[in-house]
Amino acid sequence: MKTPIVLQLLGSAVLWLVAICLFAATGCFHPACYAYAGTFIPLAFAFIYLYACSKRKGFGVGLFLNGFLTVLFLLVGEADLLMASMLVSLAVLSEVLRKIFGYDSWKGMVISFLPMAYTFYAYTSHWWTDTEGSLQAAVEEMPLGYAEKMAPVIDNTTMLVVMLILTIPVAILGMRLAGKVLKK
Repeated sequence: MKTPIVLQLLGSAVLWLVAICLFAATGCFHPACYAYAGTFIPLAFAFIYLYACSKRKGFGVGLFLNGFLTVLFLLVGEADLLMASMLVSLAVLSEVLRKIFGYDSWKGMVISFLPMAYTFYAYTSHWWTDTEGSLQAAVEEMPLGYAEKMAPVIDNTTMLVVMLILTIPVAILGMRLAGKVLKK
């Protein structure tokens, strides 16, 4: 019996969430790990996205994945309106690109993945859009001294720009790796 597409996409969305949680946990080592994990998470996201695209040959993969995160994060109070709008915007852009470049084409999947690769940065954007609130939350929720380690990471906008740019080649590498592994 074939698994319904909705269940396959739901499984992919749960893995998408698990990847976010695992990469967010790197912040336990140092705030820079949390801040820049978004550059490296596309290596994991690529497998999930490519699998979901192979199951759903049409509209909806990006919206399902980021829509799931958006709804869940809003329900648990983890998202604000900015994060939610960023997650949805990335998904909509992904859907448009996949439509333009082809639902079944490799090019369409790779190009449509590029906006989705920035999903983790939408999740962590509060550090740069609400720095004061993020530092206060770190004081309340994290070990003593974490906020002091966080501040220079947030202030280093040059590194943020470099990491945002590096996300693109990492996402392409992730899709190439996922393509080779999932073909087997």
